[in-house]
Amino acid sequence: MKKLAVIVLAAGEGTRMRSKLAKVLHSVCGRPMASYAADLAEALARGRVAVVVGHQAEKVKDMLADRKVELVVQARQLGTGHAVTQAQSVFQGRGGNAWSGLRFVILSGDTPLLTEATVRALLAAHEREHATVSLLTAHLDRPVGYGRIVRGRDGSVWKIIEDKDATPAERRLTEVNASTYVVEGAFLFPALAALKPANAQKEYYLTDIVEAAIRQGKKVTAHIAANPVEALGINTRAELAEAERVLRGRVRQRLMEAGVTFLAPETSFVDAGVKIGRDSVIHPHVTLESRTAIGEDCVIRSHSRLVECALGDGVTVLDGCVIEGSRLEDGCRVGPFAHLRPGTIVGRNARVGNFVELKKTDLGEGSKANHLSYLGDTRIGKRVNVGAGTITCNYDGVNKHQTVIGDDVFIGSDVSLVAPVTVGRGAMIGAGSVVTQDVAADALAIGRARQVVKPGWVKGWRDKMKKGKR
Repeated sequence: MKKLAVIVLAAGEGTRMRSKLAKVLHSVCGRPMASYAADLAEALARGRVAVVVGHQAEKVKDMLADRKVELVVQARQLGTGHAVTQAQSVFQGRGGNAWSGLRFVILSGDTPLLTEATVRALLAAHEREHATVSLLTAHLDRPVGYGRIVRGRDGSVWKIIEDKDATPAERRLTEVNASTYVVEGAFLFPALAALKPANAQKEYYLTDIVEAAIRQGKKVTAHIAANPVEALGINTRAELAEAERVLRGRVRQRLMEAGVTFLAPETSFVDAGVKIGRDSVIHPHVTLESRTAIGEDCVIRSHSRLVECALGDGVTVLDGCVIEGSRLEDGCRVGPFAHLRPGTIVGRNARVGNFVELKKTDLGEGSKANHLSYLGDTRIGKRVNVGAGTITCNYDGVNKHQTVIGDDVFIGSDVSLVAPVTVGRGAMIGAGSVVTQDVAADALAIGRARQVVKPGWVKGWRDKMKKGKR
């Protein structure tokens, strides 16, 4: 088989999205739409990939910055044929026409449901039929908006007619163009150079190379996708929602096949980049975003949201937690209703309880912060007990400061630790204290006003108030 090269078309605005954002930048299952085509392109032809950008080109370039692809700008949006032509220079080579020895796969940046297996099947059909042009097609119940495949009586492909240019009879056809092609390089660019904008849009259609190939007596073949959903192009918000549904279903299916339990799969929202170890259990209405990685034997209970987190094995996240940019080590337990903000580390077998908020805090192995606390910019040692209502006062109005708490410290309820402050190993802080100075190891610190009790004072005050009203 000839060497493959891939061209991804990602230049369009997507006016039917009714959005300020370029269509290919819209998120599907937690990732920009065009990233799926870029992944597929790199899997097929790493090192020989061109992405044609146009509308909001700089944003698309930023999104693809870590990819090994060549970016080509289509300054004027003159159609798909014109877009492919812009990529020709990427494949010139030293001799000026190295593209003639390549086989090109052309992908659309707005078809995130297309799988590598289907493109491989298209390539196999192209090779088997000794074709010059091959295209992926699908039969749709509602083909409105798609280019139709017009075939002869012998079943051979005659042409592709765009929906806006089709006759009423052609619009009744159900086989549609999936905007995925395999074309021999020696034919592709000369055919594109000969295109004419003879259509309602006055654009250079890539699909017109089909008729050009037939006129030249070259073989054109069409491979019908086994799963028509892969042909879905995203042009509207409704189609975006459908793609989201399908992709999230694929993600959950893949994870369940790997040994993960979803108690109500259709209620869980799991991004494409999420990893979950076997024997973990995901309860209903859980959201797992970005590159969250969950170990084995974990339990994530309902209405919790995890974003860009790393969980070890045997971690339990109880109901209603929000956890962002944090690391939870083996055996720890969080929640219910806890908020872990970026930069937080919860050590092995540690406990974070009801209505506790942590920010840039390292809670050591076996330590506990079980109730109603805020701990920010804090480093906490092992086996520490943080009493209910404890807070670290980490912000002085200008700068953030750190609180350091050693191993085996006991902090009573309703304590305020005014940073910067250090509490030594084995110390104890009395309930209700405001700690403004360092506490030595094994010391007891009590920082509160002495209690004063005045017997009978309230009765005398009440009698005085009553006399004053007469």
